[in-house]
Amino acid sequence: MSQNVLREKLKLLPDSPGVYIMLDASGTVIYVGKARVLKNRVRQYFHSSPKPEKVQAMVDCIADFSYVVTPTEVDALALENTYIKKYKPKYNILLKDDKNYPYIKVHTREEFPHISITRRIAKDGKYFGPFMGGVSCKEIVDVAARVYGIRTCSVAIGSKPKKACLDYHLGRCLAPCAQECTREEYARRVERALSFLGGNYEEAERILTEKMQRFAEEEQFELALEYRNRISMLSALGKRRITAMPRDVDADIWAIASNGLYASVSVLVTRGGLMQGSRNFPLEEGAGEREESFMSFLTQYYASRPFPHEIICGVGLDDELLRVYAFRKNGRQLFITRPKTGVKRELLDMAQKNAQEYLDKAISAIAHRNDMTVNACERLQTLLSLSRYPKRMECYDISNISGVDKVGSMVVFTDGEPDKVQYRRFRIKTVEGANDFASLKEVLTRRLGKLGTQEEERFPRPDLIVIDGGKGQLSSVKEVFDELGVTGIDLVSLAKREEEVFTCYQDESIRINHRDYALKLLQRLRDEAHRFAITYFRSLHNKRNLASVLREIEGVGERKRKALMDKFGTIDKIMRADVAQLSAVEGIGEELARRIKTYFEEL
Repeated sequence: MSQNVLREKLKLLPDSPGVYIMLDASGTVIYVGKARVLKNRVRQYFHSSPKPEKVQAMVDCIADFSYVVTPTEVDALALENTYIKKYKPKYNILLKDDKNYPYIKVHTREEFPHISITRRIAKDGKYFGPFMGGVSCKEIVDVAARVYGIRTCSVAIGSKPKKACLDYHLGRCLAPCAQECTREEYARRVERALSFLGGNYEEAERILTEKMQRFAEEEQFELALEYRNRISMLSALGKRRITAMPRDVDADIWAIASNGLYASVSVLVTRGGLMQGSRNFPLEEGAGEREESFMSFLTQYYASRPFPHEIICGVGLDDELLRVYAFRKNGRQLFITRPKTGVKRELLDMAQKNAQEYLDKAISAIAHRNDMTVNACERLQTLLSLSRYPKRMECYDISNISGVDKVGSMVVFTDGEPDKVQYRRFRIKTVEGANDFASLKEVLTRRLGKLGTQEEERFPRPDLIVIDGGKGQLSSVKEVFDELGVTGIDLVSLAKREEEVFTCYQDESIRINHRDYALKLLQRLRDEAHRFAITYFRSLHNKRNLASVLREIEGVGERKRKALMDKFGTIDKIMRADVAQLSAVEGIGEELARRIKTYFEEL
């Protein structure tokens, strides 16, 4: 787009809140931002005033822009987060290496709530966590079961009593499914368990100590040792308590350190006055202002987890905007504090120290990561004469044994990093026997057939497709391109033996130095496609053989085989299940569960 057209477009910007999207010459999204007033914010980028290096680099790449008007700035903040997740723009500050830490969930909507471990948060129960830094959710759940008799299974409880399972006989469950306790008694136990999970460990430690002493007196030393280990675990958790922090305060303490090019963010997590742990995140500075970039980071972080009651930070934020956003997301008030003295200031200083130390140690690692990802993509564009920067790379692989259970895999790398949400699996439907050429052709036909349809939203157009193989495989896929009339997508193949790269632009192969990060990127992509295909193949193969294996066990009929298959999915998981897990399956009692367990142990 010419500068004159761009200037005319700037004049049409509205006086409204919204999200603006910057595009480069190839139409790739390079930056997403939100604005209280679109007209003012977007025009700032095109003023001749001096700008930070990163911002100027982004502005130099802008060929066009678009925008979406939103009712409020809060809506713009939410939409900005959605677009950043979708497009992963080069000049936005991105949350990398994120992981969802485990929570303990009490299913309070059930008549007889059970307790479980989850990494997904929904508004369907009471959650405790996140647990990080060596805290074992499994051990805490085990204590809740041993001390309070709360069930850990998800079996449906109806009016007809079931047979009590092994947990009841081991004193780990009140067995409400067998009507061994009243609703009122179970509810009282749940209340006490909720208090325990909230950080009140004194009662649990006392009960565990009493049981340990009793088992020791009865010379059941293995059980006594188990209880001693649980007491030690609770004692270690108790030492994480911040004495000056109120027990009803859940707070995240945030700090950021930067050297102008790279940055790191550190968070300390406290729940119920207990230090749950800390986490550091490596970042590249975005093209936005510090406040804008950090707001964007926080919305990405809290997109998959609830806001705490309080955020403690020393960084400038649009407090009111973040409060409204948090209230809309969680339905409760968020407090934002910038302490000057006291225990909260000490925690903030600790977080700041963590962020600075992590940045000092991580600079070389971040630079190395860039060499392996974004810089490797740019180098591939040059070495292979690609028509565009390969932001979205796709690679395919086929897996089967003698033509049985044929599957295909599609893996996606965005900016040189695995984008596992975008991975897809295919079951080969039309090919007879072990014909990898035909199978690959079917997979590519199905995948490329989605371009230009409503499904392109879920299967975005790739910039580069990489095929495992030599010239033959490349020609086979090129036929699919020609038949479907696909253009604007680069296509290369990587031959495994000599690691040669073949392109559609020249007859001779291209040899890239084995130490070059560009070649290593192609190898990682190829190997990941192979791993993903093998994993899917094994899953299908196990499921197909599951019923035939179980037929050999006396007492396991068709209905029970189906129940086991629905519950566990693979033969491996059934083999690893213990007697309690097996007996929890509908129709499988304790006796049959032991028979199944014995069968697999003797294989």
